[in-house]
Amino acid sequence: MSKDRHLIPLVERLDAAIVGCVGDLMLDHFIYGDVSRISPEAPIPVLRIRSQQSMLGGLGNVVRNLGALGCGIRVFSVTGDDAAGGEISSLLDVVPRCQTHLLPERERKTPVKVRYIAHGQQLLRADNETTQAISTESLQGILAKFRETVRECTIVVLSDYAKGMLTDNLAGEFIREARALGKPVIVDPKGRDFSRYRHATLIKPNLKELGEATGLPVNDTSSQETAARKLLQQTESEYILVTRGSEGMLVVPRDGQPFTFPALAREVFEVSGAGDTVASALAAALGSGAKIEEAVAIANIAAGIVVGKMGTAVVDRSEIVNEIEQQSALSASDKVLRADEAGERARMWKRMGLRIGFVFGVFDRISQADLVRLEKARTHCDRLVVGLESDSATAAVQDQAVRAYVLASLVFSDAVVICDSPHVDHLLATIIPDVVLALNGYPGDWTQAWSGELIELQETAKLHAGQAGD
Repeated sequence: MSKDRHLIPLVERLDAAIVGCVGDLMLDHFIYGDVSRISPEAPIPVLRIRSQQSMLGGLGNVVRNLGALGCGIRVFSVTGDDAAGGEISSLLDVVPRCQTHLLPERERKTPVKVRYIAHGQQLLRADNETTQAISTESLQGILAKFRETVRECTIVVLSDYAKGMLTDNLAGEFIREARALGKPVIVDPKGRDFSRYRHATLIKPNLKELGEATGLPVNDTSSQETAARKLLQQTESEYILVTRGSEGMLVVPRDGQPFTFPALAREVFEVSGAGDTVASALAAALGSGAKIEEAVAIANIAAGIVVGKMGTAVVDRSEIVNEIEQQSALSASDKVLRADEAGERARMWKRMGLRIGFVFGVFDRISQADLVRLEKARTHCDRLVVGLESDSATAAVQDQAVRAYVLASLVFSDAVVICDSPHVDHLLATIIPDVVLALNGYPGDWTQAWSGELIELQETAKLHAGQAGD
């Protein structure tokens, strides 16, 4: 079994985290078009605009990722009192489970990055922004909101893009407030002076940032550990997590030995925003109760997925679970569950927005027809729970342990629960499936207690050309 398979229950409960998000909000504006000629006025391409799109950037990309993971989100930031600030507020309003605490500053420009793109290539980026520190009045106002709300959070993430929200000693104000309440703090840093992140739980520089902040070489794992330990001493933080691109991640704890995670091997389409995905997945995992090694492993998997997507993308829980499952040798024994375990698994699946199906039967010496029907049942749902008639209620040739193991070995099944007919209604009430699939004479009287969708599958189903169809 893959060493990562134990992470699946942790990924499924990432939505238990409530993440306080502090930092620089930006608006990313994309202008797409075609280039077919050079301007007669200057040796530059002429872009014929076809479409435009605006997205949350900076801290906003962290928020987008947390929203995709299902987390509760509390956003604290300062914007300009302008159209871009209003657009950011509107985009945040549609992020699920997101509460925003934004203060507009009259003389401030909300950071806007405009990218001009043709044929998949970026031609130009134009920035319009204010980068000086927010005013003392704005700081006190947003800190007051932070103090009122941070008690609700399970973790805090600071996303510093050097646009004024966390400049100089401002980051320390939020770290002190959070740590005083026992909230862990993750920092995605910027610049050379990391002393302003003193007492953060974890600081996440990339290799370039690590070298600039310490003035030390970072050419190999040994030198990277040396530089990270210098940062640990300077900042009195608990962990330094170094993102190393194709070399994966290095975690150096204040106490104990470092550990590494190799980058997932896949074709890389876009690295922009991958750091925000790492910060988000890390915060969601730690904020929902994962240990540091588990949290970094989840963040590493999420990063591997997002760099395989075009543009500034996000990753949801189902994608992380699917990635783990694809890289894992599935263990049949892990899928044979008690009714209460199946209920907990089903609740996690539902929180992930997955459709759950249920079938019930004896499944004695499974035939090709059984396989065809199970395969067809799985097409009606994202996860299929198989209820298996117990030995006490059937005269099956194979005992229930053998039948359960065979069913759990199938790719079509996601959980197998041994149950006798009189108790199927209790199992249904426990897992609350979206659809019940009727197979081979089942269901029986217990369906009268089921008010959801019922689909009857015929005795035979077409698997290959020439077989009998429905």
